[in-house]
Order: sequence, then structure tokens, then C-alpha cells
Amino acid sequence: MPGTDYYKILGVEKGATASDIKKAYRKLAMKYHPDHAKGDKAAEERFKKITEAYAVLSDAEKRKQYDTYGSADFQQRFSQEDIFRNFDLGDIFKEFGFGGGGSPTGDGGFRFSFGGTPFGGGGRRPRTVKGSDLVYELPVTLREVAGGVNKAITFEHQGRIENISVKIPKGMPNGKKLRLAGKGEPSPYGGPPGDLFIKLKLIEDPVFKTDNHDLIIYQEVKLTEALLGSQISIPTLDGGELSLKIPPGTRHKTKMRLAGHGLPLMNAAGKGDLYVIVLVDIPKHLTEEQKKIVTQLADTGL
Repeated sequence: MPGTDYYKILGVEKGATASDIKKAYRKLAMKYHPDHAKGDKAAEERFKKITEAYAVLSDAEKRKQYDTYGSADFQQRFSQEDIFRNFDLGDIFKEFGFGGGGSPTGDGGFRFSFGGTPFGGGGRRPRTVKGSDLVYELPVTLREVAGGVNKAITFEHQGRIENISVKIPKGMPNGKKLRLAGKGEPSPYGGPPGDLFIKLKLIEDPVFKTDNHDLIIYQEVKLTEALLGSQISIPTLDGGELSLKIPPGTRHKTKMRLAGHGLPLMNAAGKGDLYVIVLVDIPKHLTEEQKKIVTQLADTGL
């Protein structure tokens, strides 16, 4: 049943308690069980569906997997054998008053066969169900990204403290994940464990902004420097300086490029660029002498 909504089948909300789910199943089972609806094939099919829904939602781990992956993906990960594993139908039917033993139906002839699907008919082969993946968000500085770094991370997993060393390659983009195979949650059904993903979280830098592998810096210049032209120094990420020529008449928020001075490309040669956004400083207050000079400039038509 790809895409099956087990909550809808039992008529309960997603946040329903275990008690609510049990009550809902008992009510529906009483209605559709073949002992009560002898010869009704539609009722028999309905009973199969509600029993499968109850097998999943009554098991805390299976329910967690179903809620995590969604109905369609759950059906791809879990075979019928997985779904009904550790689900004791005999005890459940005894509790609900349907009789017990290997046949829950008495003389109705409706039997569960675990050789294929739990309702007979060959069914799918059991799948190996992988454990859940984990994601660890790792804060790093811009300079650590530029040079690459080994980071030791410590976190609690399944009641114990895990210590792992992670190598962050040069130029790793913000939000990208590194995969550590087999370091995630164990499989609830004997399959391989999930993976641990280290997600890079770039710490905001006080000087530089980033745009993929490009760096951006905002640099103030005086009004006279913008009008007459100047030579200014621009800091670099490694602590050095670059000389940048400001042409005469440079406008506010002019964007100037210094090629090859950005972040290194991850697992490739080359670097991004460094962009300088020129901010022309317009003074809010002028001295009397400055006012006279500006007035004289105004008289010249400037």
C-alpha cells in the first residue's frame, strides 16, 4: 500500500496517544473482523489494512520511522515482514475477544501467513532497513574555511558521549554536509546503521561577507577621495593588505573586483574574488571653513 496513511485508516490524529490508537483499532476490528463479517471480502480487505496500520502505530520505533520518512518512503524501506515483526497477533486477538492461537478467526478460515505477507500470498522479500541518519551542525569561522581545519566534536548519542575528529576541507561552502558512514542511529531491525552528517555553519565575520566563494568587504572613503581619486588599503582574510586605486569621480556603492583573493574552491584549484563596495562618506556636519569651500565649489557649478 504505497503512500498509505495509517492514521487515516484508524481514524486518529497524528498526535494520538497509544491508548487512543488501541481503542480505535479495537473498535474497527470488532466491525470488520471476518468472524463478524463472514464472507464479506471488502470487510476482509479493510480488516487487513487496519491491522497493518495498528502493527505500525502501536510500535513506538516503527511509528517513529513512519513519522520520520512519511508513508510512501516507509513502504519502500519496510517489507510486510518488517512491519509485522514482533507483532503478536495471537495475544492481541485474545485480548480483543477474537479467540487465540494460530488462527484468529475460528471457523471463518481467515489465516495470517508470515511466510510472505501476514495475510498470505507470496508478498515482498524482506528488506534491510537502515538506521536513521543524524545531523550535527558545526560552527566554523571564515578563516577556518579559508585554510581548512581539523575539528574535534563531542556530542551525546544513545546515552554515551561520542568524540569524533572531523577534517573540514578548504573552501567548504556554508550549509554543505560531510558524511560519516555508519555513525548514525542503529537499525531497529538488524540492518546497517545510519550515517552522521556534519553540516557546516559559518560564523558571521565582522569584516567580510560571503557569496559562495567570493568575499565582500564594505570600505568607506572620504568625499574628497571619491572626487579626486585615491589609493587605499584593503585588508585580506589572511591578515595582509592589498592596494586599491579609487578612480576620480567614484560613486557611492561602486563595486570593485580584486580577482583571485576570495575563498579557495573546495576540492579544486583556484579561488573566488574579493569585491570591495565603496561607501562615500558624506559628512553630516561641516565646519565654517568647510562650508565656505563648499559654497565656493557650488558657485563654480560643481
